[in-house]
Amino acid sequence: MNKTYVRLAATAVMLVSAATSAYADSLTLYCAAEEAWCQQIKTTFEEKTGITVDMTRKSSGETYAQLRAEAGNPKGDVWWGGTGDPHLQAAEEGLTVEYTSPMRGELHDWAIKQAQAANNKTIGVYSGALGFGYNKDLLAKSNLPEPKCWADLTKPEYKGHIQMANPNSSGTAYTMLATIVQLMGEEKGFEYLKALHANINQYTKSGSAPIKAAGLGETTIGIVFMHDAVTQTAAGFPIVTVAPCEGTGYEIGSMSLIKGARNPEAARQFYDWALTAEMQSKAKDVKSFQLPSNKNATASDLSPDLSTIKLIDYDFKKYGSSAERKRLLQKWDTEVSTLPQ
Repeated sequence: MNKTYVRLAATAVMLVSAATSAYADSLTLYCAAEEAWCQQIKTTFEEKTGITVDMTRKSSGETYAQLRAEAGNPKGDVWWGGTGDPHLQAAEEGLTVEYTSPMRGELHDWAIKQAQAANNKTIGVYSGALGFGYNKDLLAKSNLPEPKCWADLTKPEYKGHIQMANPNSSGTAYTMLATIVQLMGEEKGFEYLKALHANINQYTKSGSAPIKAAGLGETTIGIVFMHDAVTQTAAGFPIVTVAPCEGTGYEIGSMSLIKGARNPEAARQFYDWALTAEMQSKAKDVKSFQLPSNKNATASDLSPDLSTIKLIDYDFKKYGSSAERKRLLQKWDTEVSTLPQ
């Protein structure tokens, strides 16, 4: 056999082995939680396993859009965090893969139900209720009454005082859209959203941005998940968290394995680790106050107690479906976002 051919073949084998080894020691993570939490997850997993994590932080809607764009040539391995609706949509569209973790026995029922709704292509990692928060100093300065209900936010005195995210890019805002429709019915719900639109000063890209702006005094009220409002209070900002009197929806923050991942072994290792009590108990150390899905994990005393909040029977399967999500977003784009303010 030609010696040059043999050397070339040996070199090719070495290159393939090196590439395989590199893949085995690395992981690409799409993280849709707060930056500090995402960074903590990245560094803790790297320290624990020696696997290098390439982490990108984006909102839920942006991550879902990225998965769709990369479907022909996936670059990510795991999608961790963000509201469960786009995870369910990704599962329905075949962008993620089925996996049953040995950690399932330690999880709350609501986390397992999320998995069952997606044929085990996603799973719940945390939960939190939707609400809003307000800057009590700005409220007093503007001589405004304390808002306690969804209905209060449409009152004319709050014009220009409210921020929420855009439901096309933000899972938080889509949860709000789906919550209002379920709470009030679609016709009355969209009438409400139109009235609310008149009081909105900005639609942000990220779901937590409105309450951060309220903390900094850039807006008075932010519509967010309640745990994000608590984060601002814990950081020393004058934010008061509100559970709307009519009732409210909630999220099941989820995790999914991306179809066609380059590092499936490392992805499954991350997936199992991310469901452990040890990992989930660290969230409070970076002021993330969601409720963990592992029954043995420890949440912060500051985390909103869902048992004290009037929650609607949120239909995750319906409002996480591709057709319903697209329909509602298109209707919001056509009937709400185009209105003058």
